[in-house]
Amino acid sequence: MISLDDQHWRELKGGYRLAYDASVALRGLEAGNDTWSELWDQLHHQGDVDVASYAAVPHLVRIAKAAATRDWNLYGLAGVIEAERHRKTNPPVPSWLQPEYEAALEDLVTLALKDVAQTPDASTRQAALGVIALIRGDRQLGTLLLHLDSSEIEELAEERLLWSRLYG
Repeated sequence: MISLDDQHWRELKGGYRLAYDASVALRGLEAGNDTWSELWDQLHHQGDVDVASYAAVPHLVRIAKAAATRDWNLYGLAGVIEAERHRKTNPPVPSWLQPEYEAALEDLVTLALKDVAQTPDASTRQAALGVIALIRGDRQLGTLLLHLDSSEIEELAEERLLWSRLYG
């Protein structure tokens, strides 16, 4: 895992395809500051992710493992980075980062399984379920869960209820 003190962070590109030093926001997150908005904005942009995005994932998971609780941001951001990694327009995870990235995804599934069972927060539970599906190979379901908001889920549930009343 690339150290947060490593100068290479300054050269890594984020979602805008520009150099973005994610180590600053990651250090802030580790210190208990709310830097999620910056991380979302800089590591993912309209489907684009890059090496800084991939390099941030092991740190996001490491920080989350040490936290008493986690919220949807962890699963949402890491999940979106993993989903978008498969886009043809995004670069692959570099070989020097691949083992740490893959290990972080496995740790993320472990955290997600725990949080699905324990969190009362529906947004966190949904994002965690999306990550589990995505990392376990069901990219369509995982991506769907990561992108649907609560109003869309309610709408789908209402349509299903109406359908079953009419045709069930």
